[in-house]
Amino acid sequence: MRRSTIAAAALALAAATGTAVAQNEQFIPANGYWVGPYAPGGSGFFGGIIDYFQLLNERDGGINGVKLTWEKCETEYRNDRGVECYERSKKKGPTGATVIHPLSTGITYSLIDKATADHIPIISMGYGRADAADGRVFPYVFPLVTTYWSQADAMIKFIGQREGGMDKLKGKKIVLIYHDSAYGKEPHAVLEKLASQLGYQLTMIAVPHPGNEQQSQWLQVRQIRPDWVILWGWGVMNPTAIKAAAKIGFPRNKMVGVWWSGAEEDVIPAGSAAKGYISSGFNLPGTNFPVMQEILKYVYKKGKGEMDDKSRIGSIYHTRGVVAGIITAEAIRIAQTHFNKKGKPITGEEMRWGIENLNIDDKRLKELGAVGLMPTLRVSCMDHEGSGLVKFQEWDGAKWKPITDWIAADKKLIRPMMEASAAQYAKEKGITPRDCSREK
Repeated sequence: MRRSTIAAAALALAAATGTAVAQNEQFIPANGYWVGPYAPGGSGFFGGIIDYFQLLNERDGGINGVKLTWEKCETEYRNDRGVECYERSKKKGPTGATVIHPLSTGITYSLIDKATADHIPIISMGYGRADAADGRVFPYVFPLVTTYWSQADAMIKFIGQREGGMDKLKGKKIVLIYHDSAYGKEPHAVLEKLASQLGYQLTMIAVPHPGNEQQSQWLQVRQIRPDWVILWGWGVMNPTAIKAAAKIGFPRNKMVGVWWSGAEEDVIPAGSAAKGYISSGFNLPGTNFPVMQEILKYVYKKGKGEMDDKSRIGSIYHTRGVVAGIITAEAIRIAQTHFNKKGKPITGEEMRWGIENLNIDDKRLKELGAVGLMPTLRVSCMDHEGSGLVKFQEWDGAKWKPITDWIAADKKLIRPMMEASAAQYAKEKGITPRDCSREK
């Protein structure tokens, strides 16, 4: 067991036995998945976020004197296990769980009511309910950086660019191959809306979990003969789809994956079939970023790194976890200042304020050593997404190569859809939306 886990376990034991609990520690649950078909995503992401927290502890002594602690709980990417881990971890630490990173759309859906009642924020960075970007209705849910709806819109923009203009999409055939789950169904409304506006023909084909059998789906693709395929996959489904595309002769440079379909673990197993494959994302891989060099220096050189497989350091999933660590730590930092709690742990409610007032601009990215690693991010009561920027990358057979600048989603299209969906949710749940003009 790692020292950080031991520290968190000791903290929990102290709370259970009634002994003194350290008051200068901030507890953050690491409820994720390290086993099963989706283990590469979970182990990489939580490896990155834990490495960043370890960096702050080793280099800075924590955040303003507050050490970060955590404890792993295996969710297996299952909704019931995700809820169980949440209930087990929510009261640990001197102020309870600070924030939850479910790393699962299904688990996020399962926790919304519970976390809101408990005043524990959920960061569903790049996933979860897209309409949770409306903070008036979802005060404790933050689909930060980019929602699925923004990604879907950016994908169509990218395809339009490749076709020579958005007007050239009229009459084109686009197939969505999607994971048959709440996650896989998230982009449907946006893609259908854009199809009605732009005139492309959309066919949506589901792939049952876990996705290692797709013969019938790709027979449909061969019959349709689409111009583009959007891959909304996860885990083993991704390399299986890439190899299936190669088998029927569909060009991989006409395949665009969502960010869950754009990691090294999605293309390396597909071998040469993956060359030319494209995916969207909101973080870049690599160890050349100053923050990654700091992690190597202060964490891995001391033998305290979380990634047992050193070849995965700086991979897409790992740096995505680092980005999540940066966002989490920055929210804690500004909340400490606002609530005059330097040297003291903050509560979940104070953390919510911190996330909702994040402003990670270019200047702050430079100070953090993360320029180019992630886009800028500015969150508010109204906007719990805070960015909506997406970048596209291509697999050259050995590494991911960025092929676009940041592409912004069309907020004039997406935002009204989010607000309408959030309003319907509020009506169903009997929620009175917050008045953001009164939030400070």
